[in-house]
Order: sequence, then C-alpha cells, then structure tokens
Amino acid sequence: MELHFDKPRIEQADEYNRILATCPQIPTSDYAFANIFGWAEKYGLELAMSNGLAWIRQTLPETVYWAPLGAWENYEWTKCCIVPELGRFTRVPEYLALLWEEKFAGAIETKECREHWDYIYNVPELIELRGNRFHKKKNLLKQFVKLYDYEYSPLGPECVEEVLEMQEEWLRWFEEHNPSDALKAENVAITRVLQQFDQIKGLTGGAIRVDGKVVAYTVAEPVSDESIVIHFEKGNTAYKGVYQAINQMFLEAQASGYLYVNREQDLGEEGLRKAKLSYNPAFMLKKYEAVFPAGGAA
Repeated sequence: MELHFDKPRIEQADEYNRILATCPQIPTSDYAFANIFGWAEKYGLELAMSNGLAWIRQTLPETVYWAPLGAWENYEWTKCCIVPELGRFTRVPEYLALLWEEKFAGAIETKECREHWDYIYNVPELIELRGNRFHKKKNLLKQFVKLYDYEYSPLGPECVEEVLEMQEEWLRWFEEHNPSDALKAENVAITRVLQQFDQIKGLTGGAIRVDGKVVAYTVAEPVSDESIVIHFEKGNTAYKGVYQAINQMFLEAQASGYLYVNREQDLGEEGLRKAKLSYNPAFMLKKYEAVFPAGGAA
C-alpha cells in the first residue's frame, strides 16, 4: 500500500469524517478535523486516505505518525506491512494500542502517554453543577451572572472578527505576564480555524458579551453522536467567573444533546492538569506511543 501525503484541505473534511465515524471508540480530540486543520502549520501535519483508513503524518519538529483511523477491528493488520515499516506512532488511542499489541505480539512496544490523555466530562453534570463537587464552580457562575450585564450567543461567521479581536487582546495581555511560543502557535491554530468557521462542517461555539463587547468564547466540534470536543476556550479574567460562565452556558445552549464533552489533554502542565481535574472528569481517554523497533520512519 502506497500513501500519498499532503496538507489537510477543507474539501477533505467529509471523507475524513466518514472514516473517523467508523472508529470503534469515541474519537480522541487530536483526530477532530478542525484540530488537524488548525494545527497543520505548527506540527507540519499531512493527511493521506487509503483503503478505508485515514493516515496522519507529523513532520515537525520531527517525523512521527499518528494513529491510522478507521474500522480498526475489521482491518487485516498483519497483512499491512506499512505499519511496522513506519516505525513510530504517537497519540495512539487505547483501543488501537491494545489491538496492535495482540496483532503484532513481540514486534511492538507501547507506552502510556499521560500528558496526552483526554479529559471526558458528563455534559448534564457540567450544565447543572449540582452538589459539593461543583460548589465552587457554581458559586463563580452565580457571581458572574449577578455582577455583569451579559449576553450569551451562538458563535457564527458574523461575529468571528469580534472573537479574533478578543483573542488578540487576550494574547497580548497574557504575553506580558507569561510570554510563550506555545501560545503564539495556538493563536495561529485559532485564527486558521475561525477564519474557516463557516467552511468546517459541524463546527460550533459560543460567545459572551458584557456591555456589548466579547469577553469569552468557545469553539467546539462534534466527534460522534454522543461526544463533542472543546478545541479553544478563552475568557477575560477581569470578569470574575467568566470561564465558568462560558463553559456552562455553551453546554446548556448548544451541547445539551451530547452525553460527553471532551476538554482535551493537559500536555503535562501541572496547573492545567489541576484545573481539568477540578471539573471532575467522568473518565479519561488514554493514548499511547507505539514503536516497532525493527521498523523505521518513512
């Protein structure tokens, strides 16, 4: 099997999502199309679709392959010599990692990558915020509602420019206090996705305005009938409870039909891990690195 990789294009979204839908577990956040498209420049991501599978190659800062997507349990892996030939895979969902351990017994090494595990939450719980587990979150939400003359609205093409302006302000403020190349790269991804907001099918989101100005926004994408991923979420922390507000209001207004919300990984950052754990995840989607010692990067 020969793979022809190229930069991901908006026109590939429908075919890609059809393949993604055949995966036998809830897709992890990495493989949502907006994520692939948004981060393509940062990681030099390339996409190839062949024989019912979607393959992703990361070329920056080094070449490594992400998990091939598709109906994993129906694929004849032992006849697919290209997998061990490619050598190393990252962000491999647990289902596929365990399947490969079975199919390639003795020829593969796998390792859990905790920093890439996705945090999955129960949507009704994050809407209702009931009980002691969510007391602090609900209290901050109530303060926001009480203190500010706010308006929540769904995110659409007509307010993308306002959101991009808020994002630029947020980035300037944050860089004054915590300069970061990672935030600059994220800003590029956010801009790429927002500029194609009306072209990426299924993309959704919400914005909160206070006194007519956007102070928080979220960008999300469904990855299955029961799960939606939050790709980006920013708030102006001058407004107390702003993050609790955008989180709860978006889910209640536009994601109440989903059972789970995926708030992505923590990348090993202690503060981010603490914040994500504070929302009481229902479970984690584990990811692995898989290496075929006898193989080599193509």
